[in-house]
Amino acid sequence: MRKYYQYLGLALIMVFSFYYTEKIALIVLNKNPLMQEINQEKVNYEEAFVNANIEGDYIIPGINGLMVNTRESFYNMQELEVFNQYYLVYEQVKPEVSLEDNKDKIINKGNAKLKQVSLILEEASLISKYLEENKYKASLLVDSNSYQKGSYFEVINNDVESFESLEKTLNLNKENKHLCLVNSQNKKLCLKSKNYLIEPTLSLNSTNYIDVKNKLEKGSIILIDKTAKLTDVKLLLKEIKFKNYQIVYLSELISEENL
Repeated sequence: MRKYYQYLGLALIMVFSFYYTEKIALIVLNKNPLMQEINQEKVNYEEAFVNANIEGDYIIPGINGLMVNTRESFYNMQELEVFNQYYLVYEQVKPEVSLEDNKDKIINKGNAKLKQVSLILEEASLISKYLEENKYKASLLVDSNSYQKGSYFEVINNDVESFESLEKTLNLNKENKHLCLVNSQNKKLCLKSKNYLIEPTLSLNSTNYIDVKNKLEKGSIILIDKTAKLTDVKLLLKEIKFKNYQIVYLSELISEENL
């Protein structure tokens, strides 16, 4: 028993020793002129988070805030011994109202603060071939029969009968972005798998290009129907470029990461 207390005493001494050593090191570090400048300047580079917007069953994702990690920033600049904003190290700050805490809500739009849009292809076709050849990002609806490993496009599980089997395959191939184009048939399956529920903002078909063009805005999720014409898709791509919107994968559009 005596040895037990001796070991316990030594352990406590070591713990307190590490604690006070860390405290002293922090005090010394905070007195360093470079660290003081980082602490003074960081407020000019940090960004507040943007909360997700919830209306009924729908949600528009938020955007993480950015907080300067002063210690890591100091170590990054230590060799230079001078403040340089490009060497600042940031940490992501999750919004108080976040998509990640509300995955039962349906996403029908990306955050408008980002000038981005996303395309979803209903099936592989001449349109998908054109997009791939011209390096446009898009997401493609697949089922167990149409799925091909290593697709250029971001794939979305659109199966119902073999939903869970395809989910496992996508996980195995590291291609699962956990996206669901939600409908009455798959909503329960998507919720069970904790996937993001997606509903298009706009749907381009063979007859409604003008309507889609007029309603196109930042954050739009555009479903390209299997009846859509390649000529209309090309016109839509020009309109997106004219408005200076970036076409990104759907997983990028709904992400709250601040990049």
